Amino acid sequence: MKAASAKLSPRTRPSSQARTGRRDLRAVIGGRGRERGSTFIIVLWIALGLVSLALYFGQSMNFELRAADNQVSGLAAEQAIEGAARYIAFVLVNLETNGIMPDPTTYLSQAVAVGETRGGANDRGVARFWLIGRDTNNPVGPDGISFGLVDEASKLNLNVATSNVLANLSLYVPSLNLNLVAALLDWRDTNGGSGTYQTYYGMSNPSYQNKSGPFETVEELRLLYGADMDTLVGDDRNRNGIQDPNENNLSQNGTFNLGLLEYVTVYSREPNTYSNGLARINIRTVSSAGPLPTLLQSTFGSARASAILTSLGLVSAGRAAPANGPAPANITLAFTSPLQFYRASRMTSDEFAQIANALSTVNGATNYIVGRVNVNTASANVLGCLPGLSANPDMAQTLITYREQNPDKIGSIAWVADALGTGNASVLDALQATDCITTQTYVFTADIAALGPYGRGYRRVRFVFDTADGTPRIIYRQDLTHLGWALGQQVRQTWLHDPQTAQVAAR
Repeated sequence: MKAASAKLSPRTRPSSQARTGRRDLRAVIGGRGRERGSTFIIVLWIALGLVSLALYFGQSMNFELRAADNQVSGLAAEQAIEGAARYIAFVLVNLETNGIMPDPTTYLSQAVAVGETRGGANDRGVARFWLIGRDTNNPVGPDGISFGLVDEASKLNLNVATSNVLANLSLYVPSLNLNLVAALLDWRDTNGGSGTYQTYYGMSNPSYQNKSGPFETVEELRLLYGADMDTLVGDDRNRNGIQDPNENNLSQNGTFNLGLLEYVTVYSREPNTYSNGLARINIRTVSSAGPLPTLLQSTFGSARASAILTSLGLVSAGRAAPANGPAPANITLAFTSPLQFYRASRMTSDEFAQIANALSTVNGATNYIVGRVNVNTASANVLGCLPGLSANPDMAQTLITYREQNPDKIGSIAWVADALGTGNASVLDALQATDCITTQTYVFTADIAALGPYGRGYRRVRFVFDTADGTPRIIYRQDLTHLGWALGQQVRQTWLHDPQTAQVAAR
């Protein structure tokens, strides 16, 4: 039997038409595959676009949420500051300071919660405030920030400080020059001033006139000739009294220098009356028949009063009025300051403290005594500018050391004489030549910084409270938020970084 032929028969061999049809079918199928691939790619691009849009809007919503949260935290911080201002007014009313600087241990000043603390003392979900203060007894290093009220009487008053006292500030403000001191005196001169710097003011944009009147705020210094920011704030750009990490000796002299604004004020004053409205005794003119003998007799008794009047020179030693004869001649003397009166009276410091607040050097028609420096709270640099002390800078530190070691003996300015001793009579003579020191204070600064919940929404506002009329009232308000963080590194680390180890430093 013959083998089957390997060739296909015409019946079984595909026709050319069939082969063409199969090729067309494959082409159709291949074309549809390419279309499906293109469609898949388009779908992927559309999906990617939709996902991108979703991510974009999600991120935008996240930003909006954070912005809203920060705004709410900022509002909470602002309300914390308003609450702090009301709290300070409450403190000044209820502590009944009566001219004495409040003890910082008797009121809250650090991380004070405003609102209900549901998480205990460490609750970070409430707003908190701090009072940025100054420790004028002990020098502070980096991050040695103090908390509490600031005594405006611890500074030099721009409206009454003499040219010599202001010039002495150049010892502590390196960039301060005598041109600025001269411009300051010219600015406050109510007689019209010399107009030396009017050309400078007139060429400013916008131009302005020399004021020829008292300063209303310390910020007016920025208008004066020679008052650049290096002079006004020094290295302390955020004005919190300490050297922060970003304040690296901008003056390039190797030390951290505070600016002029740290040492001056326009608010220091005390009432010239008792709490009942009666005028104090004016020792500019005292006599042996006036109110002074009556005060001394009611306070110390007749015998001691007579001895004090004799020391003052108002009564001749051993001379008394005869029983039926004429009274001794009336003697009148004048004292320039309570310190001079104290030294002449030979009273003890405890005795003088009993009558010190009854003495004044202005007449009863004047409501306030303006510009005295509180020797109980002034810094060594401010004390070093005062007459007598400026020529002996070491004496200022002597006073700081004495008041720190003898807090129970600083009830009146008599302690200054005790601290300097008899060996510094020339210093005391110069200091008593003007009525420039006191131990009273009635005007306080509350530099309030606040954080909203969870450490967000930082705000800072400076208030000045005046209690000279009996009731605390806000006489000045300044927003300092733009100066940046002023609470130091420790507060930042405690309240902004580690919620698990947050510890409240409030007292």
